Amino acid sequence: MNTKIKLPLLAIGVSAVIAGACSHEKDQKPNVIFILADDLGWAQTGAYRGEYYHTPNIDRLAAEGVRFTDAYTAAAICSPTRASVMTGKNPARLNLTDFIPGNRRDIYPLKQPEMQQYLPLEEITLGNLFSDHGYICAMFGKWHLSPVKFGPESLPFYPDKQGFSHHFVIDKPDRQSNPELDPHWSDMIGDTSVEFIRENAGNPFFLFLSFSAIHDPLIERADSIAMWRNRPGSEKPENNPIIAAMLSRMDRNVGKVLDVLDELRLSENTIVVFYSDNGGLAENNVVYYMDYYPEGEQMRIAKQTPLRKGKGWLYEGGIRVPLVIRWPGVVDRGWVSNQVVSSYDFMPTFCELLKTGPAPGVDGISFLSHIRTGEPLPERNHYWHYPHYHNQSGMLPGGAIRSGRWKLIEWYEKSILDAGETAFELYDLENDIGESVDLAQTEKEVAKKLSEELAGWRREVNAQMPVPNPDY
Repeated sequence: MNTKIKLPLLAIGVSAVIAGACSHEKDQKPNVIFILADDLGWAQTGAYRGEYYHTPNIDRLAAEGVRFTDAYTAAAICSPTRASVMTGKNPARLNLTDFIPGNRRDIYPLKQPEMQQYLPLEEITLGNLFSDHGYICAMFGKWHLSPVKFGPESLPFYPDKQGFSHHFVIDKPDRQSNPELDPHWSDMIGDTSVEFIRENAGNPFFLFLSFSAIHDPLIERADSIAMWRNRPGSEKPENNPIIAAMLSRMDRNVGKVLDVLDELRLSENTIVVFYSDNGGLAENNVVYYMDYYPEGEQMRIAKQTPLRKGKGWLYEGGIRVPLVIRWPGVVDRGWVSNQVVSSYDFMPTFCELLKTGPAPGVDGISFLSHIRTGEPLPERNHYWHYPHYHNQSGMLPGGAIRSGRWKLIEWYEKSILDAGETAFELYDLENDIGESVDLAQTEKEVAKKLSEELAGWRREVNAQMPVPNPDY
C-alpha cells in the first residue's frame, strides 16, 4: 500500500473511535451518501440502457429511486465539476475552468487565461454545510482541488480544511501500478466507507465517495479483463473490456455500501446520490498502453453512443452524465425525470434539505421539491465556459448554452480571431441527441438569441476569456 495512504487511514481510525464514543441516539436527519464516478459516460450503466457493462448495484439504485435523463456537469473535465459540486457555483465564476494544473503550453492561436489552482478555503463547501448542521463528514478518494495531488503544498487545501473531519485522498494509478492489486483504490474506498458507516451509524453523516475509476490509465486484473473480452458485444466501438472490468469493481463497492445500509437498517433514512464528474473517455481521448494488453491488439477506448464525442468536449458526450438518487419513502421507485439539472444544483438542494439558505453567488437551484413531488423545475438556461486547449481530447476554447431543446456551442478561436458566423453550432437536442445536424444557418434567429445570452452570461460572471496570442 502506498505510504501516502497509510497515515490518513490511521487518522481515520483514531477520529472515528472518538466520534463513536460521543455518539448519541439516532438523529432523524437523513444521512447523505454522494458517490462520484470518474469519467463514467452517460450510457455506460445498465440503468442507462447499456447492454454490455454490468452494473447491478448502480441499476438497483435507479430501480429504487429516480434516474435523470438530462443531468449535466458544469464542465467536461474533472476539477471544475468537482468545484461546482462542492460550492454550487459555475466554474467560470470561480475561475477554476480546467483540470488542475491545466494545460500551460503557450503554443496556440489564443493565449489561455490564468486559472485558479485550488478551491479557495473561503468557499463554503458541502463539507462545511453538513458539518455546520451536526453531521459527521467524510471524503474518501479523489479530491483534485488542491494545487498538487500529494505533498506539503497540497495539505493546506485538503478536504479536512473544507469541512470533512474524516478523509483520505488518492489519485489515479501510474503506468507502473500492479493491475492485480486494486490499482484505482476502488476496494479501499468501498471498504473504508463501510467502516465509516458502521462507526457512525448513530450519528447523521455525510459521506462523499470519490472513485478514480474509470479514469485512465485503463488498468485492471488480467482475469477480469479476459472475462469481459469474451462477453458478447466486446468488439463494438462503444464497449471496452478493460473499462467493463474497472466499472464492475466500482459497482461491487457501491454494493458494499448499499449492503451495510441494509444490514444496519439505515437505508430508509439515507439519501444516496450516484453521479459522474464528466462524460466518458471516448475515441478522441489519449489512452495509456499497458504491458499486459495483448500484443498486436489495437488499444481503444469507447464511443459514447448515442452521444457525440466524450470527456473534454462541450458536445453531449463530454457533459451529459448519469444521475441517480435514491431516498426511500420520499422519492418514487423507478421514476425517470427529464428535467435539466447540473452539478451546481446539489449545493442549493442540500441547503433546502437542511432548511438553510445557500451561500451568496450560488448559480444552481434546488431540485428537492422536484424529486419529492415531480413538480417541474422553472425554465432556465445552462452555461459552459472553457477558455483552454484540452491537450488530451483535442477540445478547443469554447462555450455553450442549453436553453430548452436548443443547445448552442461557440468556438472562441473563430469568434475572437475571425468574428464570423461560423463560430457557432446549433443543435435541437429534443430531436438530435447525437448533435449530428448543425442548424446554426437555418435557425439564425435562435442562434443569434442564444449567442447574445451566452455573451451576456459571461459578462455577468466575469468569465475570463482567452486573447489573441501575439507569439503564435
